[in-house]
Amino acid sequence: MAYKEYDVFVIGTGTAGKNVAKACAKAGQKVAIADNREYGGTCANRGCDPKKVLVGLAEVIDRSHKMLGKGITEMPKVSWEDIQEFKKKFVDKVPAATEEDLKELEIEMYHQSPKFIDENTLSVEGKTIKAKKIVIATGNKPLELNLPGSEHLLVSDDFLSLKKLPESMIFIGAGYIGMEFAHIAARMGVKVTMIDMESRPLNNFEEAVVNPLVEVSKDLGIEFITDASVNEIEKLRKNFRVSAKKGSETLEVKAELVFNTAGRVPSIDQLDLKKGNVSFTKKGISVNKFLQNPSNKNVFACGDVSDSEGLPLTPLSSQESKVVFSHLTEENIKEEATYPPQPSVVFTLPQIASVGLTEEQAREKGYDVIIEEKTDLNWFNAKRINERHYGYKTIVDKKTDLILGAHIISPEAGEMINLFVMAICGELTRYDLKKMIFAYPTWGNDIKGMI
Repeated sequence: MAYKEYDVFVIGTGTAGKNVAKACAKAGQKVAIADNREYGGTCANRGCDPKKVLVGLAEVIDRSHKMLGKGITEMPKVSWEDIQEFKKKFVDKVPAATEEDLKELEIEMYHQSPKFIDENTLSVEGKTIKAKKIVIATGNKPLELNLPGSEHLLVSDDFLSLKKLPESMIFIGAGYIGMEFAHIAARMGVKVTMIDMESRPLNNFEEAVVNPLVEVSKDLGIEFITDASVNEIEKLRKNFRVSAKKGSETLEVKAELVFNTAGRVPSIDQLDLKKGNVSFTKKGISVNKFLQNPSNKNVFACGDVSDSEGLPLTPLSSQESKVVFSHLTEENIKEEATYPPQPSVVFTLPQIASVGLTEEQAREKGYDVIIEEKTDLNWFNAKRINERHYGYKTIVDKKTDLILGAHIISPEAGEMINLFVMAICGELTRYDLKKMIFAYPTWGNDIKGMI
């Protein structure tokens, strides 16, 4: 049987996959890449970038509402259709631009999900492929909910491409994706209900910053149904009816659209990994410190799909791709994957952001800690824009005065948390940070009052 041969075959065209492919091609290797969706990956096409564009409109609405009667005389008129057209300027050219970049480096492209035939052989687009090294960078995809009526569920892709907004929505899952979309929709006048199996939204974040966010969300009209598991989704004439079990009680909620925001899982089900002797877990492709698969040494994985210490974040995908291509090219330095403190941000309004340890994690590790926790801060930056919900929780090691963790709720929490990342990575004590001179009045300057 005739087959094509490559030095490196990359599966996935997001940040991690395309970085590896480009680096290997520039090193003179024969490279191919495949994707079963539009080239460019989740973040640029249907994730963080288009979402942040929509958040931008919500920020205008939120800021105008807070300043109504304080310089703003009437609320601005908004158009969902117009913001969707604006969003297209950021996403529509991504697939073609990505393919053009790859073509210039003579990287061969396939538009299908490959399947393993054996450890070094793949089948894609009806062709048999032999590759010395195979890199899996397929990312994550929405978790499928196996329940009656699940065919009626929409996912994040659908929300981001809605041509018009309905009067009502239900989100099954109150994690960061659900909460971000809920805040966008609610500020556009949509009646939003959130259903979650946990006792509160965003259960992996500190309650100190989540509780005020829940209060804001309720003020927006968002209804929360917690400690509840969905049993069924039924199609009615106009709406969908979602049935959920909460304790011994069965609840029913109706809305025009229902979204599955219950989480994301590794996108590996189409790869036939067992045939390639590629080990994997529920978190993704198994990897060692070199991001190499332990059962098939010719396979590497990077980005969201790897079962590594990295969070499913674009900056981590970039870091992991560098580790992988250091092992595939002729460079003398063979890198190991390292994971400094990784910040997480929820782009609600206000935002919440976190880096480092929670209080519970710090105490589990045996630290004797100093906890600073304040909410509803009446500081200048919040007062000048009439922001009521501003707070933080910081964790400091009493023995060394090093900052172990920071958790913030603020309109600019995503920017502020980066300063804490620098402080933790740079092993700055709280006194080192307090001695620094920051510009005033800025949100960044406020962090000195949080430790």
